[in-house]
Amino acid sequence: METQDPDVIEAVKLSGESSLEKATAKAKAEFDQLLNVSLNIAVTGSTGAGKSSFVNVLRGLGDDDDGAAPVGVTETTVEATMYEHPAIPNVKIWDLPGIGSPKFKANKYLKDVKFNTYDFFIIISSGRFQQNDIMLAKEIKNEKKNFYFVRSKIDSDIFAEQKRKGFDEQKTLSKIREDCKKNLKELGNPKVFLISVFDLEKYDFEKLQNTLEEELPEHKRSALLQAWPVCSAESLEKKIKFLKGLIWAAALASAGMAVVPVPGLSAACDAGIVLLFFTRCYYAFGLDDGSLKKLSEKVNKPLQKYLGKSKIAAAIQNKTLTRLQVSASLATLATLEWLASLFPGAGSVVAAGLSFGTTFYLLREGLNELANTAREIRKEAGLDPMCSNS
Repeated sequence: METQDPDVIEAVKLSGESSLEKATAKAKAEFDQLLNVSLNIAVTGSTGAGKSSFVNVLRGLGDDDDGAAPVGVTETTVEATMYEHPAIPNVKIWDLPGIGSPKFKANKYLKDVKFNTYDFFIIISSGRFQQNDIMLAKEIKNEKKNFYFVRSKIDSDIFAEQKRKGFDEQKTLSKIREDCKKNLKELGNPKVFLISVFDLEKYDFEKLQNTLEEELPEHKRSALLQAWPVCSAESLEKKIKFLKGLIWAAALASAGMAVVPVPGLSAACDAGIVLLFFTRCYYAFGLDDGSLKKLSEKVNKPLQKYLGKSKIAAAIQNKTLTRLQVSASLATLATLEWLASLFPGAGSVVAAGLSFGTTFYLLREGLNELANTAREIRKEAGLDPMCSNS
């Protein structure tokens, strides 16, 4: 190995490569994938099924928030409309017109909405799936792409059934699921996911996430994991584990130029990459204003105040007007002095430039701080009473 520096040896070891050069190249590729790999999700289905509300949920927005997809009791989507995820711009969610609407007939629907744009399709219905849905699924299958049936507005069905004598929620859910499958029998045995956009903790929202992860190409999974809303303790822990597994790459990508020290060469890009990583963690863990506002309203508790327990979360929140983007605005945060102030334990090494060891330390401690803040917020919200820091 080119050097006996213990930090460098550790960096190469964590990468699984045989040399520093190869390890650095791999780190940069993995970090670039974290930030830039594209994911295009198509949401379609019957007119009025709740497509736009589902798009808004995936983007962490309420129907009345600025930038949300418009919703209504009639067809509000008249053309394929792309919505960037507010925090993960490489994830794009497409609100497609309802199949069978006057402008989009089933027999040429895929051509009209530019089929090849999307990685997979989510077909939504608020009742029984219709022949148009089945025709669409067949065409998607013929083109060798994946589709998933989502039965929306389950909360309304449960509310209506609760008034009946002998109501049993699980039996009601099973009945709805089997009724959907019965109507789709000519497609074999497709999976049907029951969801409510008003309560992601319930029903099949997490199961849908797990299925998508299993069936997506590996390089696309990172985008899904970052963007998918936190819907359970398990969902949060999966995000934490995933991002922990990338600390070595972010550390080596940011400190790669400093491994062989050249005064002043790496300081600006080092801090910028570290902050990009923290920003992705911040949003992936649901610590942004939009996510906390929705959760606070749901449980009727002021949860934003808990961000103050994390220096990093508070810094990100206080230094943005609406949201922190991967853009030139990060330059205002990207200073070594700011990083050093967060973790004094890094000592004077930070002032001299970020080595791999120092950067790894900063990333590990920062991620743990953000993760524990997210756990504490969920616990305070009464969602994960048994959640413990790990």
